[in-house]
Parts: sequence; C-alpha cells; structure tokens
Amino acid sequence: MTLALLFGGQSYEHEISIVSAITLKTVLTCKLEFIFCDKDRNFYQIPEKSMKASHFANGDYRKDRLLYLEKDGFVFHGFLGKSKKLDFDAVVNLIHGADGEDGKIASLFEFFNIPFIGPRIEASVLSYSKTLTKALASSAKIETLPFETLTPDQRLLKKLSYPLIVKPDHLGSSIGVSIVRSKEDLEYALDVAFAFDNKVIVEPFISAVKEYNLAGCLSANGMEFSIVEAPQKKELLDFDKKYLDFSRSGQVQEAKISDELKNGLYEAFSALYKPMFEGALVRCDFFVIDDKILLNEINPCPGSLAHYLFSDFNALIPRLLKALPKERKINVEYNYINSIRQAKGKASYR
Repeated sequence: MTLALLFGGQSYEHEISIVSAITLKTVLTCKLEFIFCDKDRNFYQIPEKSMKASHFANGDYRKDRLLYLEKDGFVFHGFLGKSKKLDFDAVVNLIHGADGEDGKIASLFEFFNIPFIGPRIEASVLSYSKTLTKALASSAKIETLPFETLTPDQRLLKKLSYPLIVKPDHLGSSIGVSIVRSKEDLEYALDVAFAFDNKVIVEPFISAVKEYNLAGCLSANGMEFSIVEAPQKKELLDFDKKYLDFSRSGQVQEAKISDELKNGLYEAFSALYKPMFEGALVRCDFFVIDDKILLNEINPCPGSLAHYLFSDFNALIPRLLKALPKERKINVEYNYINSIRQAKGKASYR
C-alpha cells in the first residue's frame, strides 16, 4: 500500500499542515509519497529526505519535481515531455483550513476520480464554518453553546453576556481566538478575529469546562473509535499548544470517564459522522456541562490525523481505505437529443 500525503495549501494553517505531514512520516509504516501544495497552489513531489521544515521555509522545495492534476491522479513530465503518473493507492488530505477543509481539494479529487482520505464536499462546507457546524449538530439533535455571529458591518452583541470567547468562523488551530471579559476588550478581540475572517462567532466562555476529544471513522469493520482524550490546557488551547499537539508521535492517555459518558460520546459522534463524513477520519471536540454532551467543533482533517488517539493507527488506515465512498457513474447516451433529431429531422439539430 502506498499513500500520498498532501499538505500545505493557501491557508493560515499552512505551517501546521507541514508539521502534520512531517509527523505522519514518522508514524506511518507503509510506503509514502509526499505532495506539497505551496501558497501559489503549485504541487511538488517532495523527496522523503527533504521532509524537514526548513526545506519549505527556505523555498528549497521549488527545486523539486512539479506535479499536475489529471484524471485518476497526479502526473509529472518525464523525458521528452511525456507524462508519467505518480503511483499511489490513495491521497491523505492533510491540508488544514482553507483549500483542504473548505471543499476545494475534495472537489478536485472527486472531479478527477482520485481516491482520497478526507471529508467530501458537503462535509467540508458544513464543518469549515463554525456556524454551519452548529446547524449540522442541531439536525443531529446534538446540543451546542448559544452563539451570535458578527460581521465587520454588524459588530453589536444582542443577547450574550460576559465572559465571552471570540473566534473567526472559518479558522482552526485557535488562530484569531480571544477570551473577552468586558465590553472594553470586545472591540480589540473583534479586530483580531476580523483580520483573519469576514465572519466571527461569539460564544459564552465557560472556565474549567469539561472537554473531551474523540476521533473515529467508518471502516470496513463499521464505526471505529479512538480513545477519549481529556485535553490538558489552561484557559485556552492556544496556537502554540496545538502546534505541539500536531507534532507529537506518541499515544496520549485515555480519559477516566464512566462507560455511560463514553457511550454517550460514541453515540453523538456517530450521529454527526453518518453519512456526511464517510471517507474521512475526523475528530470531534465535545463539552460536558451539567451531564449534557455538547459539540464544540468538528475537525474534518485533524492534526496528524489524530494518530495519537489510536492504539494501532497503521492497522486502521487500510480498513478505512476499503470503505471509501464511491461516486455513482452516470451513463450519458444522448438518447433525448437523438430522439428529437429523428422526430424533427437531422438538419434542425446538427
């Protein structure tokens, strides 16, 4: 089995994506190809020996082989300009944020018939926006925190009271996120968030809330779940902490929770996952407040694919590959046009 790790992208989370790919290089035991999407959305085949952060920061990747998307895969131009296909069984979408999680890559892969691990178009659109994620949760009967959305032209809160947490609607990795304790601090927090996005979501900030992370996917064996993690953090799991999380290569400890809560998290995850996220390995972040499970966020392309939550990540991937959704083929035969031509004469519809 050969997997192609796709990372980079035109995204605020570009560097996080590089860290994810470098980390998975040390975790996955199968044969790997590395495809880097730079800020200009050019694709490069990166040699394994060059998978170091400095290779990208210094721009040395530009000396590597250019790749091009065509039907059924990536190709490169060989001797005398003849195209040769890059050999792999599936692509792993490791582009975090824009390009990878907003549906662009999913659209390209589905259009060019390229098998891939990652969210499909609808799942990408719904999980990329925190506002739409809440709508998805509501349809699955999963509660979320109350919220308000603000734009640069409408920055007034109507219902929520302090303290608050302010987040860009379309970003992850805690970029642009602020805790706001008073009205005087709100304007600055909004300025920070609007520097990254044109829509901001505001929620109540609950100190010391119980938070649990759970990853999983639909594989050939049915729904498979990771351990439940209780992330260790202070008030906010900030960018630097998440950056380190994405680079960890060992497994984390399982949260000490009741079987009732664990099963409740499994049920909530499954309700959110099916059927929208089939083909993806996702991580859901939950809150537990007054014994109620609430969805915080869905991570459709989690950092280093949340390998650290699984006891045998390398065994899981082949089972996931066997369960990738297949697009329905449409047979186009031109029966309608031909029938019109026969009825009205060939000259009218040439």
